[in-house]
Amino acid sequence: MAKTFSLGGDDRVAIIEGTRTPFVKAWSEFRDLNEADLTRFAINELINRVNIDPHEVDEVVIGCVSAPMNGPNVAREVVLRSQLPNEIPAFTVQMYCASSGLAAINAVGDILSGAADTAIIGGVESMSAAQARITLNLTQALNDASRARSMQDRLKAFSDVKLADLKPDVPSIAEPTTGKSMGESAEDMAKEYGITRGDQDAFAELTHHRAAKAFEDGRFPEVVPVITGEKFDVVVDQDTMVRGDTSVEKMGKLRPVFDRKHGSVTAANSSPLTDGASAVLLMRESKAKKLGLKPKAYIKTHALAALDLFKHAMLLGPSFATPKALGRAGLSLKDMGLVDMHEAFAAQVLTNVKVWESKELATKIGLDDRIGDVDMEKFNVNGGSIPIGHPFGATGARLIMQLAGEMERRDVQYGLTTACAAGGLGFSMVLERG
Repeated sequence: MAKTFSLGGDDRVAIIEGTRTPFVKAWSEFRDLNEADLTRFAINELINRVNIDPHEVDEVVIGCVSAPMNGPNVAREVVLRSQLPNEIPAFTVQMYCASSGLAAINAVGDILSGAADTAIIGGVESMSAAQARITLNLTQALNDASRARSMQDRLKAFSDVKLADLKPDVPSIAEPTTGKSMGESAEDMAKEYGITRGDQDAFAELTHHRAAKAFEDGRFPEVVPVITGEKFDVVVDQDTMVRGDTSVEKMGKLRPVFDRKHGSVTAANSSPLTDGASAVLLMRESKAKKLGLKPKAYIKTHALAALDLFKHAMLLGPSFATPKALGRAGLSLKDMGLVDMHEAFAAQVLTNVKVWESKELATKIGLDDRIGDVDMEKFNVNGGSIPIGHPFGATGARLIMQLAGEMERRDVQYGLTTACAAGGLGFSMVLERG
């Protein structure tokens, strides 16, 4: 094998430890916990598990898609509410489903540049706390009313407000430019690439069974119990949407969601709306040695990509980002001992796999060659976002810690994690051990 490349050279970026809350269905167990609350659980446990002096942390970077209006810099709120010193700088990033992957890339850049030695990265999403908006017309009226000096002027401020302006604008998961939802894009992929309902349900069954087995075997030690409830008497200690007893037959009873007449994408073969948070400790390799810490893995390379979503299926990001990450590492797909891909929809996963394996399909979207054959025995071995859940901002860090942990258990040399993101974006990262 030709000489490979690693970020940092002889002083790489190490993945020390990762923690996350259980991922739960939105508007359920975590409905009263906001973004900062959830992330605090993960970060406090991360610090405790590593037993590191919190003052060693140089920065905190958190990914969040639907940031709260009254505290959009979630990372800073977490620092102020956790055991981390208040003097630690913190910032929040947004790249849709790859947000905490981007958080990791930001921290890697700071570590490589010498701006930091140690960073906590992570992500969070509380769909339960996502607030409905009001129309721009009503917003302007309220602003005018707040500045009015008389009752007459206050009433006048609302003169142009229509009945339709009183209806809340509930947050939706749709492209602002194209107007298409993620589910509609998954339907487009299924139809364009010939991914059948049976294919999707079979994959959903597989990933649910794998996630259930992983929990049973103790392969998710990163999950942190969360105490909640009105009397703080409810303990949530594992992901709540994993169904080890599901089957293609059971899933076959569900109707398509996005194209009810001709569609194949259902709630069962899609990732659910989810609340949850994740955190990962990254550190310069030399700093880890100095502190006597054993890394689970190292970040070898990473890549971001964007596609023209007017020409290509929007959720093909992994097919565009992965060749970049592998190419920068000097490796190929066959060198990867494990591969973890974010499961937004079974249709999206199976389409990307189909493109990876086909020279014709790969070149059709503009790649130089196919990426390679996918060994499903090494692919999403502990399940993915369909059973585990998908808190948008938290999934990237979940992928990184889940892959690093399994690489450590199996003593795998190289691993790949990748995710699609709204807007036709993609994220990929190659990890290494040893």
